[in-house]
Amino acid sequence: MTDSAILFQELGRGPVPGPHFSSSVLGTLILLEIGQEHQKTQLLPKLAAGKEIIGLAHTESEYDHEIVNMAASKTGDSYILNGTKLFVQDILGTTQLIITARLESDKLGLFLVDSSTPGLEIHELNGWSTGVSKVSLNNVRITKSSLLGTENNNGWVELFSAIERALPILCAYQIGSCEAVFNMTKEYANSRQQFGVPIGKFQRVQDHVISQINHLDAATLSTYEALWKLDEGKALAKSSVHLAKAVTSEAHYEICNASHEVHAGLGIMREYGLTLHTKLSRTLYHYLGDPKYHKNQFIRSLNL
Repeated sequence: MTDSAILFQELGRGPVPGPHFSSSVLGTLILLEIGQEHQKTQLLPKLAAGKEIIGLAHTESEYDHEIVNMAASKTGDSYILNGTKLFVQDILGTTQLIITARLESDKLGLFLVDSSTPGLEIHELNGWSTGVSKVSLNNVRITKSSLLGTENNNGWVELFSAIERALPILCAYQIGSCEAVFNMTKEYANSRQQFGVPIGKFQRVQDHVISQINHLDAATLSTYEALWKLDEGKALAKSSVHLAKAVTSEAHYEICNASHEVHAGLGIMREYGLTLHTKLSRTLYHYLGDPKYHKNQFIRSLNL
């Protein structure tokens, strides 16, 4: 996990867009958690080779990923899916979607659905930085073999287990973005002259830079502690994961805010590049749970 995080931290400096996290990390971990052996054997080598790209279509209601109303109606050897998934990350160009829906037993089913299946439509949502889309399903018929695992699986368990393992890698991607923004801010503060001196000499500018350092340190330390605990199988790894996501999402948001305070008008110029990171900080703030959600999960994991 730590090796992957280092790679994603470098991707975040771009920030480099694409389904790197959604397919090679989150989607793959879900498949490893719940997939049957023949499903893993068939799909994992293709994912590793880049011949298949998968994405998760799960959220339905304003970022709340604990609510799923979509039902999978069983008809003979098939399932019928109707409904809408919102704020789906990086699925433009995917070949397969993992779609969550409730089974007749009220357990959560995870279905592997080809992106070109009739009745499935993908609509990109404007204003986001990582290719966020809406997925509409209108009488989408899929075979029984599309269900990952079996009907006896409680998909909630496997889904959240995969999400918890994937979250620190997403945090590392955000940290890379934070580092890029901090370096842009520092260089600008040292080069921009006002009243005959660099603006970095002014205390208010220094306040913004120090705030960035504090947020960046907190995000980095909490994220890599979570990664270490996951890799070593340490106790309370789950609590560290939730803490890392809460701290990192807030850090990403505030570091970009502070950078705009220092850059002023230049910061909103698209050619300059800061706005790419700012949009990313807003896009990922709620993704897989906002800071408030993860702080509550952190408290629950400690039985407080």
